[in-house]
Amino acid sequence: MADEDAKATHDGAGHRARLRQKLAETGGVGLHDHELIEYLLALAIPRRDTKPLAKELLRSFGGIGGLMSADWQAIARVPGMGDTSVAAIKIVQATALRLLRNEVAARPVLASWQALLDYLRADMAYLGVERVRVLHLNSRNMLIRDDHMGVGSIDQAAIYVREVIKRAMELGSAALILVHNHPSGDPSPSRQDIDITRQIIDAGKRLGIAVHDHIIIAASGHSSLRAQGLL
Repeated sequence: MADEDAKATHDGAGHRARLRQKLAETGGVGLHDHELIEYLLALAIPRRDTKPLAKELLRSFGGIGGLMSADWQAIARVPGMGDTSVAAIKIVQATALRLLRNEVAARPVLASWQALLDYLRADMAYLGVERVRVLHLNSRNMLIRDDHMGVGSIDQAAIYVREVIKRAMELGSAALILVHNHPSGDPSPSRQDIDITRQIIDAGKRLGIAVHDHIIIAASGHSSLRAQGLL
């Protein structure tokens, strides 16, 4: 799919210069969400007025968080978006996640809890389907593996006790943190969430594998089963 940068020319040099100046002066703080996306798209589609497209993308995906975490195909379906412009958005997301993940990996996870939550929220809060991941920690609570265990429907993803424990044994994990998202936007744990967590805790105890927490991520926030006294 080719970008449609040849369909319309746009003499927006002055406008883009003003955006660039605001970016240079404020580090982006002075730019609205649509202006950030507009300028990003302008780099990929240089001969087009990208403001309407930026606003449409934010409207379609419910904001900048939803846009960044949307999958490639969904963004490409928006009229005016091609491979180069989609790639511009996804490389920004990948860079941001890399920075956040590096913060998590650099220190014991339990000592950098907010960094972990920031990383998980950026990666999972706006996904349209449920995704299950298991964070594997060593005896010093350093992250050794971030495993994606499965993707489900809009409201359900399967997680199997045997698979989680088997993987932990393969990696020599000393502890686990379970994570999944709720596309509904409500991070409240379900009865199933609580039950499966307790089953994994029981299975891990027999092998000396601790479960520190089960975190549920959603657009409106997060829930910690440990903080709620449910473990």
